[in-house]
Amino acid sequence: MKLIAASLRRLSLAVLTMILVVSSFAIFAPSASAETYQIKLGSDKGMLAFEPSKVTVKPGDTIEWVNNKVPPHNVVFDAALNPAKSADLAKSLSHKSLLMSPGQTQTTTIPADAPTGDYTFYCEPHRGAGMVGHIIVQ
Repeated sequence: MKLIAASLRRLSLAVLTMILVVSSFAIFAPSASAETYQIKLGSDKGMLAFEPSKVTVKPGDTIEWVNNKVPPHNVVFDAALNPAKSADLAKSLSHKSLLMSPGQTQTTTIPADAPTGDYTFYCEPHRGAGMVGHIIVQ
């Protein structure tokens, strides 16, 4: 009888140890957190371009727009060239006010319910000069 009781205690201890080890992985596993990406308005070389011109993000991530060179700049998302074809979504992502001074910033957070796909944005004053970029939401 003592042999059976000792075996049950060892088995219980082994099971509890395994549960503790497995649960510690669940508790201490890194959680996914939102990222912040920086896009410069105007390249470091003074070109009328976004730098970088393409960024891949996830819903919940934030883009910090930094006025860099050759102002004024702004950021406007094209309603016709976003996955939802939604004017409301494009308006909520856009910053139509002009940034006049180098170093000025604005931020855009990608909504949690944003459809995946390619979002096209541009600078209104310099769109004709090719100042266009893309955000890919995955």
